[in-house]
Amino acid sequence: MRGFKEKGFNDRLADQQKARQALLDRAKKADPRNDPDFAKRQEERKRVAEEREAREQAKAEAKAAAIRAEQERKAAEEAARLEAERRAAEEAERAKRAEADKLVQLLADQKAARDARYAARKERQKKKR
Repeated sequence: MRGFKEKGFNDRLADQQKARQALLDRAKKADPRNDPDFAKRQEERKRVAEEREAREQAKAEAKAAAIRAEQERKAAEEAARLEAERRAAEEAERAKRAEADKLVQLLADQKAARDARYAARKERQKKKR
C-alpha cells in the first residue's frame, strides 16, 4: 500500500474542473441551436401554431355568428309573440265592443217595443173614451 497516495486539495479542484468542463461540453453538444434540423423543427412548430390559431379564430367567429343568429331568432320570435298578443288583445277589445253594441241595441229595441206597446195602449184608451 505504499503506492497509494491520497488526493490533495489541488487534485480535487482539478477533478472538479474536469467534471464541470465535461458537463459543459455535453450541454453544448446537446444544445438545439447547434443542431442543423433545429431551425426546420422550429419552423414546423411555428407553422402548426399559426394553423391552430387560425382554426381557433375561425371557430370563435363561427360561434359568435351562431350566437348572433340565435339572438336574432329569439328577438324575431319575441316580436312575433308580442304582435300576436297585441292582435289577440285588439280582437278581444273588438269582441267586447261588439257585445256592448249588441247589448245597447237590444236595450234600444226593448225600449222601442215597450214605447210602442205603451203608445198602442194609450191609443186604445183614447178610442174607448
